[in-house]
Amino acid sequence: MYILPVPQHWEEKEGLFLLDYHYKIVVEATVTVYEYAKLLQEDLKKQLGYAPAITRGESSAGDILLVHNSSLLEEEYHLDICTEGLHLKFGSEKGLLYGVQTLRQMVSQVGALLPCCEIKDYPNIANRGYYFDVTRGRIPTMESLKALADKLSYYKMNQLQLYIEHSYLFKNQSEVWRDDTPLTAQDIMELDAYCRGLNIELVPSVSTFGHLYKVLNTKTYGVFCEAPELVKEEFSFNDRMHHHTLDVSNKGSIEFAKKQIEEFLPLFTSEHFNICADETFDLGKGKSRELAENKGIHRLYLDFVKELCEFVIEKGKRPMFWGDVIAGFPETIRELPKDVICLNWGYAAEQRENETKALFDAGAVQYVCPGVGGWNQFINLIECSYHNITKMCSYAHKYQALGVLNTDWGDFGHINHPEFSTTGLIYGAAFSWNQKQLTFSDINRQISCIEYGDNSERFVDRIATSGSTSVFDWWHVVMYKEYGNTDFATEETMVRVSAANEVLHKLKRELYEGIVFMKPEKRGLLKAYLVAVNGIELFNNIGATIAHAKYGINGEVKKDLAKELEYWFYDYKEIWRTDSRESELYRLQEVIIWYGDLLRNLGC
Repeated sequence: MYILPVPQHWEEKEGLFLLDYHYKIVVEATVTVYEYAKLLQEDLKKQLGYAPAITRGESSAGDILLVHNSSLLEEEYHLDICTEGLHLKFGSEKGLLYGVQTLRQMVSQVGALLPCCEIKDYPNIANRGYYFDVTRGRIPTMESLKALADKLSYYKMNQLQLYIEHSYLFKNQSEVWRDDTPLTAQDIMELDAYCRGLNIELVPSVSTFGHLYKVLNTKTYGVFCEAPELVKEEFSFNDRMHHHTLDVSNKGSIEFAKKQIEEFLPLFTSEHFNICADETFDLGKGKSRELAENKGIHRLYLDFVKELCEFVIEKGKRPMFWGDVIAGFPETIRELPKDVICLNWGYAAEQRENETKALFDAGAVQYVCPGVGGWNQFINLIECSYHNITKMCSYAHKYQALGVLNTDWGDFGHINHPEFSTTGLIYGAAFSWNQKQLTFSDINRQISCIEYGDNSERFVDRIATSGSTSVFDWWHVVMYKEYGNTDFATEETMVRVSAANEVLHKLKRELYEGIVFMKPEKRGLLKAYLVAVNGIELFNNIGATIAHAKYGINGEVKKDLAKELEYWFYDYKEIWRTDSRESELYRLQEVIIWYGDLLRNLGC
């Protein structure tokens, strides 16, 4: 039996506890919490087919007793299971919730016969968050956002942030969101309340400095763009990542950013506000060049961020911002308000600790921010994300980070199904809660069992084999369309296609064979994976065909690729709509149509 995150102390004992249908869930008289007792009851009904009644007062032999213990830490719980009954002690409602989540995981694996054991558990890091991009392609449905909150709670995470540039229905910005399906104020408030019920702080996060592509491309707000001459008329996935920074020499820019904060902030009960302020690539290179020559780019950046942080503090919230820029001059962190939280990100498999150490030495309050490796991938780079997350979490423990914020970005259209990030999500949950790290194979077995109900315990390892198979990957797909980039068109690269596709053929076979080992409610995800695997193979063949037909590179030329691509995209759209609004699906469709036309022109 497995529990994720692994408890701090877990001692197995002789015997089994039979959770008889006669037994009750007893809430001690002094305990006011009902919702988490109800959560346990409903899950037992789902898992066992019967639900113990909830009552208050003294317990009898065999009952599940929920007891508050003021000597325990806020998020701490003790679970004592013996043949005579089950006692769950907790320091606060948070501890009760985490104890309930542990029980749910146990019952999902062994049913009504629970092994006797003693568990004493608490987190090593106080803030354990997940950062989900809902701007660069996908805007999730409310149902899927709530399902994400459920999953975060199940693995004992307590923060969620949604990345917003233009995908919220800001007032007076119809020109920005008129071609989109944005989140509304009611959506945010509803999700905030739902998260709060699961001990998850929904933290507002809005771009207020860089990464304002759609906003600064409009006639209304283009006046605030630092380098408007670099904005292309036609949409570009790559261009969206650059050149869209506010002009700090224009006094209207800071006022615009403050209005964004002022409108968005009241929708949340969170005590934090993330102003983002990352990747301000054009700062000091356009309209503010003269100002930068006088004051320096670093000073322009710091002054703007400082004013926004002070504004957030005036509004009664604690500011956060991404630390990629200030990591270049970490000593200046001391000029910002002392409570500001620096979000220190890094996504390499062998991510160095230099930035974390430098910010620590400078006295920064920081979260470390690894990534789940899904951007520009049809299937997440699971092994890469494991190494990245384990390293970053180890730095968080070593340098006393206030939190871990695991990121899921959507660069170039957010093509990966959000469910594919679950494995990386759990890595972050596990290694921020407990600094003792499981091996790659061990945690994959446990995730396969707990999350996917896979009796063979091989599901995650199977999926992880896709990590090296994308030869003509989505980055190449976009860059070839937008700029004619031919990095993929080499003999060495194209030799990889055949070997990669063999791995994909094997993976498809294993996924079909593995259906029987998975719980029925998890089998629906298999089609999404199969469509993704087919997509990787298809684009590998498209890349090889283009390289041969247009650039003379040796490789196998496939026929009827245009038709195959269009039929594949029909299936892809069906999967997209299971958890996302239409959002920017049309932009992906434009890419598919472009390649369909190109292939037909090549006779393919």
